[in-house]
Amino acid sequence: MMSEKQTEINEDKLSLWAQIKEDFSVPKLNDPALDSNVELFFNYPGVWAIVNHRIANRLYNRGWKRLSRVLVGFSSLFTKTDIHPAATIGRRVFIDHAIGVVIGATTIIEDDVLIYQGVTLGGVSLDKGKRHPTIKSNVVVGSGAKVLGNITIGKNSKIGANSVVVCDVPKNSTAVGVPAKIIKRDDRHTKLGHNNLPDINKEMFKYLIERIHILEVALKEEDGIDVSSKDKTLEEEYTKFIDAMNSIKKN
Repeated sequence: MMSEKQTEINEDKLSLWAQIKEDFSVPKLNDPALDSNVELFFNYPGVWAIVNHRIANRLYNRGWKRLSRVLVGFSSLFTKTDIHPAATIGRRVFIDHAIGVVIGATTIIEDDVLIYQGVTLGGVSLDKGKRHPTIKSNVVVGSGAKVLGNITIGKNSKIGANSVVVCDVPKNSTAVGVPAKIIKRDDRHTKLGHNNLPDINKEMFKYLIERIHILEVALKEEDGIDVSSKDKTLEEEYTKFIDAMNSIKKN
């Protein structure tokens, strides 16, 4: 975890006011829906959550821990984002939509990280030491993802929506699933294309269906077992299921 001395050095490099001005400029680079500066004040709780954290973090590191917690409490009330004042957050970090984001006390987030709504950067133990994740530069964390424990997400990596990450993710990688698995390595694209992520459950079901089919064919050839009547019944049930799903979509 970054020491207070290191934190003070970083603060000297960039004043609080300069950092806040930079935070307000970040949505212009990450959100094409932004049309005017007025929207920053009323429609971007993630920006306000970061700005409030900047102030609370400085108070916390200077010994005003109770005051910093009070400030964070008010910030959580209005932004629906819970960031512990002890968390270390780098420059140009953007929390898009922000609602439901939780960031634990020993979390370290480096520069140019993009976090979507519903993300949890949490712990898995009650130890007093480092128990929350370290998110390296240029990482994208998809909506609803849970990154848990003292693990590291490498530079330029992407975490798929609703994934649960409990192990380190190498740099330039993409992780998806519950628990998350690495599906791409050395992928240097900076944006997370959720529409291009593989459906792990679909692939697994496809594998199981094909495996069952192979076993059925083997049984028929070896023992002469005829399951054609049961196959027909299953096909009818499957057709009914698909028809029911299509009717739900239409309604």
